[in-house]
Amino acid sequence: MPVNEVCRHYIMQTTSRNEKLEKCRMGANEHLPFGCPDGCVFFEPRKVSGAGWTIRPGGA
Repeated sequence: MPVNEVCRHYIMQTTSRNEKLEKCRMGANEHLPFGCPDGCVFFEPRKVSGAGWTIRPGGA
């Protein structure tokens, strides 16, 4: 199953050990391998691109 990276519920994070973690805020994904279900009822397009954003530990 492909990953729908333009969905607002899709999250990809990189840990301090450079491990890539992917998840769905709604829990609608297939876990191994990670993928979004075809025709997901929770799909909502992103309103703003997440490109270039960096989230620091501790929130600031």
